[in-house]
Amino acid sequence: MPAITNDLPALAQSIKDWGRELGFQQVGIAGLDLAEHEQHLQRWLDAGYHGEMDYMGAHGSKRSHPEELVPGTLRVVSLRMDYLPGDTQMAQLLGQPEKAYVSRYALGRDYHKLIRKRVQQLAERIQQVIGPFGFRAFVDSAPVLEKAIAEKAGLGWIGKNTLILNRKAGSYFFLAELFVDLPLPEDPPHASEHCGRCSACLDICPTAAFVGPYVLDARRCISYLTIELKGPIPEDLRPLIGNRVFGCDDCQIVCPWNRFARASAEGDFKPRHNLDNAGLAELFRWDETHFLSSTEGSPLRRAGYERWLRNLAVGLGNAPSTIAVLEALQARRDDPSPLVREHVEWALEQHRTRQCSSL
Repeated sequence: MPAITNDLPALAQSIKDWGRELGFQQVGIAGLDLAEHEQHLQRWLDAGYHGEMDYMGAHGSKRSHPEELVPGTLRVVSLRMDYLPGDTQMAQLLGQPEKAYVSRYALGRDYHKLIRKRVQQLAERIQQVIGPFGFRAFVDSAPVLEKAIAEKAGLGWIGKNTLILNRKAGSYFFLAELFVDLPLPEDPPHASEHCGRCSACLDICPTAAFVGPYVLDARRCISYLTIELKGPIPEDLRPLIGNRVFGCDDCQIVCPWNRFARASAEGDFKPRHNLDNAGLAELFRWDETHFLSSTEGSPLRRAGYERWLRNLAVGLGNAPSTIAVLEALQARRDDPSPLVREHVEWALEQHRTRQCSSL
């Protein structure tokens, strides 16, 4: 066995160096005790805040016990990769109600494949040096408490908006994990949080989805409503969604720590198909073939064509009553999907109501 395995601190440092060479901005090593976060998760589930995301309560205790999910695991290598494309004009786009707002993480290619490949390459690099060892890579694809692990690995703290915040990088980054059966030295956890008295994220939420600091009711969260929710969006929340058609970044946009966020150097995260500056009416005219070709390898596929149209119909209902907006809605009044038709009728009624009130 190579000597480096006898010097675990040196191996840990090498893993961090290799991770950065592979495009990760930070790498930390966490132990397996997630008891505090396990209790928080259970309280959240008991309150029903997960909505239709039944998978959050599935898998028993595996989510908070990495050694149960992958037997033999001794440590978790936690990694983060910045995704913010440069010159995003986020706030400006939100102020143009005829444009479609897509969450910044979803503008480019799907991050899962790219990051999982890099984590796999890291594991192979380790294997080249120390020989065979037990490992498994995860990228938002299994019952893993990734934010809890990232905090424990020293990558940041869980902020009031329930996202991992980093003093030097804000929150615009993806997380990944490499479960290993190596007794590597653990990094000190991020023991203190730096939100202080700031409540900007809680105050800005368009749908008031935060029950309080560190507690999100997903059932009111725009990301949940536009991505996870299968059926109709509750009518009382539709006007509050504005032009956000896939996800929401408001609680990140106002976070003071995101003034330190840096643009990603990854070409795959750059906007595709003009999705960072597209009109709602223009996107609503896409047929399914166009949708599938334009979202190939994109996170937008998670919503699917029907829910994509549902979301756009809500955005169009909140948009100014221009000819382009009204014609786009009228063109889909007979859409084959009852879900789409319902939201189109709601949108048209919004315009009729506004027109009548202006007389």
